[in-house]
Amino acid sequence: MKIISATILTGFLGSGKTTLLKRVLSEAHGQKIAVIENEFGEENIDNDILIADSEEQIIQMSNGCICCTIREDLRETLTMLAAKRHDGLLDFDRVIIETTGVADPGPVAQTFFMDEDVAESYMLDSIITLVDAKHAAQQLNDRQEARRQVGFADQIFVSKSDLVDEEVLDALIPRLKKMNPRAPVEAVHFGETQLTKVLDLQGFNLNAKLDIDPNFLSEEGGADSHHDHDEQCGHSSHKHEHGSHHHHDDDVKSFVYRANRPFDPTRLEDFFGAVVEVHGPKMLRYKGVLDMKGTDRKVIFQGVHQVMGSDLGPEWKPDEVRQSKMVFIGVDLPNKILQEGLDASLA
Repeated sequence: MKIISATILTGFLGSGKTTLLKRVLSEAHGQKIAVIENEFGEENIDNDILIADSEEQIIQMSNGCICCTIREDLRETLTMLAAKRHDGLLDFDRVIIETTGVADPGPVAQTFFMDEDVAESYMLDSIITLVDAKHAAQQLNDRQEARRQVGFADQIFVSKSDLVDEEVLDALIPRLKKMNPRAPVEAVHFGETQLTKVLDLQGFNLNAKLDIDPNFLSEEGGADSHHDHDEQCGHSSHKHEHGSHHHHDDDVKSFVYRANRPFDPTRLEDFFGAVVEVHGPKMLRYKGVLDMKGTDRKVIFQGVHQVMGSDLGPEWKPDEVRQSKMVFIGVDLPNKILQEGLDASLA
């Protein structure tokens, strides 16, 4: 049975998740999508409902897409959907999970790795985060859930950008990139975006691609910048965001590490084992492409909290600089520990 691709759609209350979802469901992509919602909002995804099974809380729409609410927990809902699909009772190609506005995406993502039944049937593709341009500054200042949603993202969409001045966007977008330099940031109008930016992003694939916003690196001092990234960005327009002259200091930050010497496999494994055990709950997302002593192939790793995986990637090309690159995104990251531990793990 073909494995089911899953996308997590998150964002703070009112950020436009349902609007984007409607857009995706109504596109002529020919795919049948199962949508899992924590609860049906006041606004239905689609009014053209053909079948409603109140017992299972499954609603099938005219284009073959399916909606269902989470009755108990996500694991049970995913398992139930996969079983019905296997038995020919439901027909769908992929799953989109819309979280509540105050949800932490971490436990949702971990379900796909920590539960054997779910891992057998599903592959987590990516986490999409919507950010409401009009209210983002206040939400990011006041609510850790909003900051964590940004930190987990593989793609960030800024909604309601037409409702704010350019200077607000000029402050918001660098702030988002500073929190998460590996997620592209794009302004969307009423959820209008290419499906290729929503589906099949392979954000959780162990491939050799590691996107780090180049402007982030150049602002922090270029390729040699594998030091503490705690500086505040200092844009003068932040005072317009806050209504005061103090700068924000987000607890969700990113730390980028680069090294031109190979890693010692045993030392690195010991270090990662120790740091993830202690600091894993604060490490939202981390990913790296590593030059490892003893192999001519790239070593790719990534993780969510304490769940980490690695694999051999393609061979280093003869003309390619063998450089390790890593990005860590988390809450109050132990930057000094990461810096010293990684330095000490080099061969």
